[in-house]
Amino acid sequence: MLRFTFRRLLQIIPVLWIIITATFFMIRFVPGGPFTAEKAVTPEILRNLEAHYGLDKPLYRQYLDYMGSLARGDLGPSFKYPNRTVNEIIGDKLGTSLELGFISLAVALVLGISLGTIAAVKRNSWLDYLCSSAAMIGICVPTFVLGPLLVLTFAIHFQWLNASGWYGPADRILPCLTLGCVYAAYVARLTRGGMLEVLNQDYIRTARAKGAGEARVVFKHAMRGGLLPVISFLGPGIAGILTGSFVIETIFQIPGLGREFVNSAFNRDYTLVLGTVILYASLIVVLNLVVDIVQIWLNPKLKFE
Repeated sequence: MLRFTFRRLLQIIPVLWIIITATFFMIRFVPGGPFTAEKAVTPEILRNLEAHYGLDKPLYRQYLDYMGSLARGDLGPSFKYPNRTVNEIIGDKLGTSLELGFISLAVALVLGISLGTIAAVKRNSWLDYLCSSAAMIGICVPTFVLGPLLVLTFAIHFQWLNASGWYGPADRILPCLTLGCVYAAYVARLTRGGMLEVLNQDYIRTARAKGAGEARVVFKHAMRGGLLPVISFLGPGIAGILTGSFVIETIFQIPGLGREFVNSAFNRDYTLVLGTVILYASLIVVLNLVVDIVQIWLNPKLKFE
């Protein structure tokens, strides 16, 4: 286990380097610039701004300077927020995005595992068909469609919740439900398939023959092996929830990091784009490593070279 973890940690370094390098050069080749605005500035002012932020240097020199600052933990100044650094912006907005992501992940796991387990235990019954149909609908409906539908129903028609904002606990319901329900559908399908495979195993029949109750058989004996497909899905699932927060934060006007990332792309704020990409990429690769470790813990038969 330690050897596997150490090797995976070493693999993270070149992966992040490739992501950082590719993002750095792609954002620089996008038409426009951080100081392009509706009201054009004079050439002299533009040259002074570029000199202040180091944009007058050759591109390779800008890259080396940025990598040197990054090695010290400095993500640089924001081009669109005067007197603010990318570190400060990420520090202010990250908590909101993480809260949105973790609550949505909890919704996805609780709802998806519950529906999938019920469908597997009640196989070929009306409950199975109902849960499977709900999961299929959840897979087919994207977040940018589900979100406005929930707003139209619960915020505008019934006026139970706010259509946007991130102020009180009630404001968490619609965005987290929108993001969580889509991934709950995938979790439900995987849980149903995994549980059906495990419930047909010989050791499950042996447990039932010994007189174990159905609840004990399902939750103690079958659940551990039945949830392995769900654990495997958590890596890309968490990545999808993190990137899906960009859309949700824009729809519900949530002051999180995903919304800042979208705005920074439109504003050509090079350093803020790079900072958010580095953060999200780091979270994704680390969480994928955690998922692999949990898989080995749940199923020691798995061997990673």
